Amino acid sequence: MANQAQAATTAPAPPGRPQARRRGPRTRTELLDAAERVVLRDGPSASMNAIATEAGITKPILYRHFGDKAGLYVALADRHIETLLDRLREALTRPATRRARTEAAIDSWLRLVEGNPALYRFLVHRGQAEEPEVRDRVAMFQRRLGDALATGIAAELGLPEDQWPRAQAWAHGIVGMVQAAGDWWLDEQPFGREDLTRHLADLIDGAYAHA
Repeated sequence: MANQAQAATTAPAPPGRPQARRRGPRTRTELLDAAERVVLRDGPSASMNAIATEAGITKPILYRHFGDKAGLYVALADRHIETLLDRLREALTRPATRRARTEAAIDSWLRLVEGNPALYRFLVHRGQAEEPEVRDRVAMFQRRLGDALATGIAAELGLPEDQWPRAQAWAHGIVGMVQAAGDWWLDEQPFGREDLTRHLADLIDGAYAHA
């Protein structure tokens, strides 16, 4: 009797009926791993259907975990935001020259872009275009990035409290510059990441004024 029950559960599906989907990962981390694999493979065209298939689950189950497509995009973004902020803070506080800290801070962003170009384009460009929630999350991240850099600038230069807005202006300008230059560099690839880092650090150091 037990053998018959086992055979019934393992027998192939009748012709015309789809095979049962394999049991997929159930943790949020595993689902995000699957989503990243699809984004790395398919780029900005990655779909929820493809992500669900990669995870071995149905699309409704994927939505159940993340609420909606925006929820998945935000979860992917959050996964990398804290890592980048930690890298930036480490770069700004390491025992080194000011120039070395500047290059390390710039490189922390460019390494993210270079290391995950498909994911970067998916989140920053497609995600922002399709989902207001993602756009708000990316804007909040850019603000946090700028504020973290402003804290480093103020400490580096010993600026008094009433000069905090000046540090913020410089910091947010640098964040916008590095992001725009990184987007251009990712598309054109005219030279290596180290060269771009050096060129941008030169500009911050005042190379334009002395050219």
